[in-house]
Amino acid sequence: MKLFTTTALVAGVAMAGAAWADGHLPLQELPGIADRDHWLPGEVNAPGKLEALQAVVGGEAVAYSGTLDEPIQIALIYPSADTSDFWARNYLAMTKRLDELGIAYETTEFASRQIEHSLQATYASQVDQDADLYDYVIFGPSELAIQGDNIEKLAKNDGFATYVWAFHTPLKFLDPQPAAWFDFSSAAGALTMCEYMLGRLGNDVTMAMNRGIPGITDNQRSGDFKACVEEKGNWTTVYEHYGEYQTEGGFEGTSLILQSYPEAKIIHNANTAMAMGSVEAQVSMGKEKDIFSTGWGGTGLELEAIRRGELDATPMRMGDDVGAATAEAIKADLEGRAEELPLVFLGRITVAHDQMSADELNALEQEAFRFSGVGALNR
Repeated sequence: MKLFTTTALVAGVAMAGAAWADGHLPLQELPGIADRDHWLPGEVNAPGKLEALQAVVGGEAVAYSGTLDEPIQIALIYPSADTSDFWARNYLAMTKRLDELGIAYETTEFASRQIEHSLQATYASQVDQDADLYDYVIFGPSELAIQGDNIEKLAKNDGFATYVWAFHTPLKFLDPQPAAWFDFSSAAGALTMCEYMLGRLGNDVTMAMNRGIPGITDNQRSGDFKACVEEKGNWTTVYEHYGEYQTEGGFEGTSLILQSYPEAKIIHNANTAMAMGSVEAQVSMGKEKDIFSTGWGGTGLELEAIRRGELDATPMRMGDDVGAATAEAIKADLEGRAEELPLVFLGRITVAHDQMSADELNALEQEAFRFSGVGALNR
């Protein structure tokens, strides 16, 4: 089997301290994130561990206290051949943080597309057999349930530590669990956004929604947000449109909302694509100043829409946190402090909004992509 080894990846590093303003809500460890039947129940982290690692990740690097006779060896099994730049950005964030920590490393990548489940299984078996070659294995599953057995196989191998990227819902049947899981939580983002919206807009508000595709992600991004504002703020939801995470879906849903539900003054969008379609529909009808619109994720497109005055607020992920946290986990393991790590790391989520100054938005964007660089990623 051919190994996909790394080549040099070049991207500008935008380094800046966080410039948090009023309305930026810190991410807290939330109950119910992993309470489905097949996931570990309830709180999966000991109190304080998540917040402690978040603080480390958001701060300046503190150099590794030990010495290495040779570079550590890291295998990455992930769908980095897909369109999403999540994988490339977190690779950059991890390696650049390792550089800051003074930890020498070499990486071997096993690339696939999101739909190539059997190829990932082949990679997992190869790495498992070649355990003596690696110190750390990072697995980004093509799909969690499908790759569950492969995650467990790697976690059972005591020749290396296994970390999982892009999921924060540990499967309860895994024995043992991987050393750590690294992700962003849509549920946490929904509740962060809920608190911000209630604080800004108050109670008794009428809302409509452009939801994604029925399933766990939309249940959290849309369902948890809806439940929160309805319970805590007595909001009313008059219409829910399933736009399938597509720009066209956001446009169609918003057009219908503006025509048939004029009482709705808030439109919640469950991802960037639908938010952009929603904004386009509002502008085409001259309604962009009449509607309070939200996005999801804090992508560059969303921030530009906020700067133009077309989008009002979005829960923004500190995108490089996952990679940087993985580097810090490696450092902790090398220093014999692995017990200090949370089982599940969640990247920080704050709120970007139209009441922020240009400098504040720029600082937030630079913090989010402080390792992988602001703007389109060259791959």
